[in-house]
Amino acid sequence: MSDKKLFKIALIQMACCSNQKDNIAKAVSRIEEASKNGAKVICLPELFKHRYFCQTEDIDNFNLAESIPGTTTKKFSKLARKLNVVLILPVFEKRALGIYHNSLVVIESDGKTAAIYRKMHIPDDPGYYEKYYFTPGDDGFFATTTSFGKIGTLICWDQWFPEAARIVALNGANIIFYPSAIGWHPSEKEKFGEKQLDSWITVQRGHAIANGIYVAAVNRVGFERIDNNEGIEF
Repeated sequence: MSDKKLFKIALIQMACCSNQKDNIAKAVSRIEEASKNGAKVICLPELFKHRYFCQTEDIDNFNLAESIPGTTTKKFSKLARKLNVVLILPVFEKRALGIYHNSLVVIESDGKTAAIYRKMHIPDDPGYYEKYYFTPGDDGFFATTTSFGKIGTLICWDQWFPEAARIVALNGANIIFYPSAIGWHPSEKEKFGEKQLDSWITVQRGHAIANGIYVAAVNRVGFERIDNNEGIEF
């Protein structure tokens, strides 16, 4: 397979609710639509099965985690095989007792797992209390050969660090996917929103230009509030 092979991608940007079944059904529908339109590598947003629960520190949220392989990966593996597409599937992973990761699974077009990437850079900011939930990944940065092309997969805050993009590119990726869950604090948007968005776009353009590859970032959309906190506008 040539690393220069052309293929069409799709990024599934979607609003996520508190009902996991509804989020999964929406994701499946959008993937099927993307496949009908010729997409061969399809990426979902970070932690798409849930509302962005990291807005608060709540021990009950660990009940949302699942193993890899697990119910979700099995369901989407069947879908990938049915549609003959590669899926980038974010998962809140329970790796072992007390070890949880913000992960993604690259599912090949035959339904088999091609790679698991565990988020390396874990933020800990107001509304983004990810260090409470996630252990940093320990497998490093890499590129994955798929039936349609060689791809890099990183997650959200990883996109702010040039080293991650550089290593993935040096490993032969033609494109880097960044499934994300990033947004504005409503009280800050008027003053800082434009600059924050410009920074987010600029840093990813920088990765693409510096490494001579494509970059594709996919976010969730809409407003989400957990309990009585301020909420985040995605």
